[in-house]
Amino acid sequence: MIDVRPVANTIGRLVITLGAAMMLPAVVDWWAGDPHWKSFLESAILTALAGAFITLSTRGVDRTLTMEQAFLMTAAIWAVLPAAGAVPFMIGAPHASFTDAYFEAMSGLTTTGTTAFVGLDHLPKGTNLWRAFLNWAGGLGIIVVAMIFLPVMKVGGMQFFKSEGFDTLGKILPRAFDIARETTAVYFALTCTCMVVYILLGMTGFDALVLALSTCSTGGFSNYDSSFAPFIGPAEYAASFFMILASLPFIRMVQLIRGSAQPLWRDIQVRAYLRWTAYAITAIVVYRLLWLDAKDPLHVLRETTFNVISTFSGTGFASTDVQLWGHFPFVILVIVGLIGGCTGSTSCSVKVFRYLVLIQAVKTQLRRMQSPHRIFPLLYDRRPLDEDVVDSVMAFFTLFMLTFGLLIVGLAMTGLHPRTALTGAWTAIANVGVIWGPELSPNGAVRDIPTAAKWLMSLGMYVGRLELLTVLVILMPRFWRA
Repeated sequence: MIDVRPVANTIGRLVITLGAAMMLPAVVDWWAGDPHWKSFLESAILTALAGAFITLSTRGVDRTLTMEQAFLMTAAIWAVLPAAGAVPFMIGAPHASFTDAYFEAMSGLTTTGTTAFVGLDHLPKGTNLWRAFLNWAGGLGIIVVAMIFLPVMKVGGMQFFKSEGFDTLGKILPRAFDIARETTAVYFALTCTCMVVYILLGMTGFDALVLALSTCSTGGFSNYDSSFAPFIGPAEYAASFFMILASLPFIRMVQLIRGSAQPLWRDIQVRAYLRWTAYAITAIVVYRLLWLDAKDPLHVLRETTFNVISTFSGTGFASTDVQLWGHFPFVILVIVGLIGGCTGSTSCSVKVFRYLVLIQAVKTQLRRMQSPHRIFPLLYDRRPLDEDVVDSVMAFFTLFMLTFGLLIVGLAMTGLHPRTALTGAWTAIANVGVIWGPELSPNGAVRDIPTAAKWLMSLGMYVGRLELLTVLVILMPRFWRA
């Protein structure tokens, strides 16, 4: 039987940390003269006390984790922390139900960006800052999980990168703490730089802070119902640049800061991601200019670049209603949302790495069919791929598409319009953020969809962010007999 005490102890400490973080929006509201700060103070106390109770009740345990405990901890963190993060939304503005508050917190920590709230422009500053902070914290958490835990747990082919995080920094990093520390520093620096750029482009300090937190986490929470639309212009290009950076492997950016730019450019998934992004932008720009008779090419280019990168990276910002572009751009956006960014980044969905493995596997199989007596090794970036990596990638693809289909059916059974069910499943399982359908509020919020649909989407965001297999393995009876 698995000893859950080390897992509970770690989660308790994280809940305490989350409670302490609630003091930041409390201070913001207090400074602004908004009495709403009391709600955050109360939430902070309740959350920190709950975390302290869990921690103290499991004190003295050995915090060294086995493989089974690592699986359990990863799955439990993203289930428990949204409940803690939801507390301010229920105690204070917008005084949401537990369903809506949990949905919002889950969307934030999984960096999905779909919202259940309307009237974002009129919410207290602390509430909007807390939403953006959940994005930012979730982005940092998933980087650490993707580079430290998933490769060891062999989830979805990530074992290919088992030594990547430790051995490609120019020297061996013997401890996971060193990886977390270096990537956190890069993540923090990227966020601060993004905020400064936004301020230089005319945003207020608060807008720049909220949107920088959401941009660099590829989370997409905005403090405006119209998302990024109030800042159309040069800020769209700036946001596109930082969304691209946040979608690249952070281990490569650590190398870049250390003075080695070659590994970043030589990374084939980085080149593929940039190339595929350019293809999608070009296809939609040409379509809009030729078939929709758009009059301003520069406007079309800027608008398309921003919204394509936002969808491809899984950020979910919007500066216009892309449904007006027509069916072809809509299909392109759905496809890029199902691809996502690079492994080891804050981005979401299937990831470029797995598509490259899939493409290479298909090419190799075709060569073997043409020349059955020849040996064609399966290579990725000129390195041989082990069979367990390929099997894991194929298993992930199968499970991803199966879960996607089941989620569409489940959402449709709650009474949603087919378009809402399709895009709702897509945005949840791929953690994209944008959703379209007749049941949605004017700002794209899911406030008015059935409660069952919100819980299904929350489940979709949860399993999608944790790469599905991480959750599936703990549901197997054999896991608990370990």
